[in-house]
Amino acid sequence: MIMLYKKSYVAIILFLLPALNLYAQETKTFTLKDVIDLGIKNSKQLMLSKARIDEAVAATKEATQQRLPDASISTNYLQFSNAKVKSYGKDTTAIAPLGVNSALYGTANVSYPLFSGFKIKYGIQSAEYLERATMLDADNDKQEVVLNTIAAYVNLYKANITARLVEENLVQSRQRDTDFANLEKNGMLARNDLLKAQVQTSQFELGLIDAQNAIQLAQVNMNLMLGLPESTKLVLDSASLKAPTEIKTLEEYETFAEQNRYDVKALDERKKAADAGIHAAKGDYYPSLGISAGYIAADLPKFITITNAFNLGVGIKYSISSIWKTGAKVDQAKARAQQVQVSEDMLFDDIHLSINQAYEDYFSSIKKIDVLNKEVEQTAENYRISKNKYNNSLLTLTDLLDADVDQLRSKLNLTLAKADAYMSYQTLQQKAGLLNEQQF
Repeated sequence: MIMLYKKSYVAIILFLLPALNLYAQETKTFTLKDVIDLGIKNSKQLMLSKARIDEAVAATKEATQQRLPDASISTNYLQFSNAKVKSYGKDTTAIAPLGVNSALYGTANVSYPLFSGFKIKYGIQSAEYLERATMLDADNDKQEVVLNTIAAYVNLYKANITARLVEENLVQSRQRDTDFANLEKNGMLARNDLLKAQVQTSQFELGLIDAQNAIQLAQVNMNLMLGLPESTKLVLDSASLKAPTEIKTLEEYETFAEQNRYDVKALDERKKAADAGIHAAKGDYYPSLGISAGYIAADLPKFITITNAFNLGVGIKYSISSIWKTGAKVDQAKARAQQVQVSEDMLFDDIHLSINQAYEDYFSSIKKIDVLNKEVEQTAENYRISKNKYNNSLLTLTDLLDADVDQLRSKLNLTLAKADAYMSYQTLQQKAGLLNEQQF
């Protein structure tokens, strides 16, 4: 029976450990809203999203600047060695060689694209769509940060409440050891029974050490998440960790997801960008038309000086090779558009699956709470009866200790189930695109 007891208690600890990891928080009293605000403010993921937005804005600006004229200025100076320059009149009679040994000339040109096969137009559109998609990605990242922060808050709460319940049982177990030690001294209790009780106390002490270690790791991790010093000790206000008893239907959540999720909206912008990319690629089929103006000045000492030489013209250019080369570019653009379409289909499949899972997880948690409420009452009553029987020598100490462990397990399971229900609800909200940091 002692071995059975040890196994059951170890099972409790092993059950708790996965739920007590990876997250943390702070010293003063922090509400969930406080933690979410800090998480958003100091999130490295959102800082990266901001950098991506800046890059996308710059890309749009670069595409827009393709509409602006191109301007260039150049100047050259040439030095000749023993140059011989001859000039001929109308009668082709040679004039004596001139001693020209250097030349200086410069040009200034401005060109403006009047038509470029719509490449500039659709390039700008594509950049604008991608910029909006990047901003929507950042909004989606914010929802994930909010959900991760909530998960951290809930898990630290679970670690704290676990430690508290184990500590309460440890206090009772130590008091029982004291009482049993007195009985054993007076010959009213077998030495073996005292040792059984003390073994349970040791198991509670080990459980408390594990729970306190989980709290410490959770606090450090949460401090890093919130941008706080690692040594900050967090006190949580868990009053808000209550899941609603009534929620929308599964179909409503799926509809909300298709309409509100930022990753869905971002993919829609990327589809538009891909379509614009196809049009831009087809632009190579068309000729380009532009207008240009320039100024030329030159000076050959002792020979000729040119100033005020202005030029203005319109030019058209068409690459014959585009007839057989552009098709591959268009095919690549169409393939990218197809990839985006398939990604959208995959995303919708994932949305329906994840919402169904979150929906079932929530109702499963609610059902567990109902069952565990009854179990808490049953184990409490079982322990009361077991204690009375033990006091009347109708039950072994091992059975009494098992009843004590069952009572602790049921309390822990109920507390964790309530926290899990709240987490399941917030996960469902995030999967449906309804999670907003302003609602807390």
